[in-house]
Amino acid sequence: MQGGNETEVKDFILHGLFINRGTKIALFPLFLVVYILTLVGNIMIIMLVWSNNSLHKPMYIFLGNLSFVEIWYTTSTVPKMLSGFLSKENYISFTGCFLQYYFLFSLGTTECFLLATMGYDRYLAICQPLRYNMLMSSRICSCLASSCWIAGFIWSILPVSLVSQLPFCKENEIDHFLCDTGPLLELSCIRDFVTEVASSICTSCMLVLTFSSTCISYVFIIQTTVRIPSSTGRHKAFSTCASHLTVVIIFFGCAMYMYIRPSGKHPLNVDKLVAVLYTIFTPLLNPIIYSLRNKEFIKAVKKVIKH
Repeated sequence: MQGGNETEVKDFILHGLFINRGTKIALFPLFLVVYILTLVGNIMIIMLVWSNNSLHKPMYIFLGNLSFVEIWYTTSTVPKMLSGFLSKENYISFTGCFLQYYFLFSLGTTECFLLATMGYDRYLAICQPLRYNMLMSSRICSCLASSCWIAGFIWSILPVSLVSQLPFCKENEIDHFLCDTGPLLELSCIRDFVTEVASSICTSCMLVLTFSSTCISYVFIIQTTVRIPSSTGRHKAFSTCASHLTVVIIFFGCAMYMYIRPSGKHPLNVDKLVAVLYTIFTPLLNPIIYSLRNKEFIKAVKKVIKH
């Protein structure tokens, strides 16, 4: 494998979602509105969690962290996509491309760890209610949230470093709206088996690890919930998990479709649409899903409106 200092390509051209310029311009207002709503929704959740004492609980602290991740996760891709809608050729520097790649994967990995931790928090709240305050104290909650961030940014170093060291000699056009593993590997001058396998294993292990731990938490949650004698109690227990479970299904479903699948040719347009779903629309849906189904959040919003 050749070193990164032999790379001849100085920048890349992102084709975006569509090649047709008319379609690009027509889509610009839609994605701009989605981006603004995503920022507003997630900032509102952070401010509500920070300003309301009633929301100073582990579940909402993790949710505030998740919203902070979502803000930067969508910001790592959408502004560049929006500029591409208005420009004839959407250039991104070699360094800029791999910075986007690193932050996209780091923030995505952090989100996976946060979702798994939130599942564990729900497990403790429902299955270990008498010991919950001890097992999920403020100190433990802070340590878990910090660990998610640290693990997310460390985990992504290896795959991004390996791909960035590949030689890019001729082609510099990426038929995508972001710098991702698949398109970058296709542009490389050589097929490096070690890099491809290491990147795939690193990403797959992270997704399997976090998704499996979340599933294990929900197995115990379901076992405990079905034993609750009253239907009201069962409904209350499940309602506290419904929002989190919805986000888990959407995010992990898209991510596992993209990164845990057999190698080979896959429909590029489908890949782009799935990438749009988990990088752009999921960060928008998260604050909506959590706030609409949560009575404490609705109560906090009403309190803010009254004052």
